[in-house]
Amino acid sequence: MPRVDTNRFYRYSLENYGHTAKGVQWTSADSQLVRFEALRRFLPDDLSALTLVDAGCGLGDFYRFLDTRGERPKRYLGLDVVEPMVEAAQVRTGCEILLLDVLSEALPPADFYVCSGAMNTLTREETQAFIERCFMASTEGFVFNLLLGRDAPHSYNLCMPEEVRDWTRHLEAEMAIADDYLPDDFTVALMHRR
Repeated sequence: MPRVDTNRFYRYSLENYGHTAKGVQWTSADSQLVRFEALRRFLPDDLSALTLVDAGCGLGDFYRFLDTRGERPKRYLGLDVVEPMVEAAQVRTGCEILLLDVLSEALPPADFYVCSGAMNTLTREETQAFIERCFMASTEGFVFNLLLGRDAPHSYNLCMPEEVRDWTRHLEAEMAIADDYLPDDFTVALMHRR
């Protein structure tokens, strides 16, 4: 069970803040952009031949970030569990966006999975399952961010990099971490070993 009712949580945000960074629970568009730049560091320089799945894509902002830089993947597919977000992302990106629960439904295969913020309201067990499922659905890797800190009983899921290492130790993965861009956030790249 998520820490919060995801549908209600994000619908409330959308109703109050609209199609903005705050509408998807980021403190600002600037902090959202900084997180996207951290994710982008771990993806290949050339995305044009890759399939990229954005798990918990929200309003499709990561795709729009890439698009403004002229970095469209060969195929972008967004996944989200909040129907108004799926509908908005379809319009805002012109891409295929599916209403799909990463934790319980079959995931489409892709070269890379990315996730920015969608695990922030999950429990620790759900976060671990989300990471494993996205990694296993990828052929190259999964790049994601998490809120940094010791977990506490509130709406957001806080994690430490060493916990993610423990959760993913059984996977055939190389791990890299960036924690130099915002004080309370870190980005993880889990790459398939070759």
